[in-house]
Amino acid sequence: MRYWLMKSEPGCFSVDDLAARPDSTTPWDGVRNYQARNFMRDDMKAGDRVLFYHSNCEEPGVAGLAEIACEAYADYTAFNPAEKHYDPKSVPEKPVWMMVDVKLVDKFDRVVTLKEIKADDRLSGMELVRKGSRLSVQPVSENEYKTILRMAGYDEKK
Repeated sequence: MRYWLMKSEPGCFSVDDLAARPDSTTPWDGVRNYQARNFMRDDMKAGDRVLFYHSNCEEPGVAGLAEIACEAYADYTAFNPAEKHYDPKSVPEKPVWMMVDVKLVDKFDRVVTLKEIKADDRLSGMELVRKGSRLSVQPVSENEYKTILRMAGYDEKK
């Protein structure tokens, strides 16, 4: 199993929006960064755990826990000119962009804030806190993952 952090702006799609989806599952579409795409396409497997991160908001941080429900497939929003994430270079016969399905495991009782994450020496190597890092999909080590769960007061065995 691998561990990931996936960012979403809560004004666009929050952990509560994921909870409201049928089966608390949704396609993670619209990723338009090649490195993030490669992580989804090449490395994500069903069952991998995801820290659901709220970004670009008043209090950014990890708001919940999800899992990869379906491995990568073509991001069909790139094919439709009416879609916000349309890319004329991506066609069904040769898709450029990929997406995975993400399923909510649980919403945390409280957000583990970016400020808390930055203040914890155990998390100093996270991609999230690296200067200049803006990846919306990024790997997380098992220790980083477990540290954030502990900070959230979350018992993964419940």
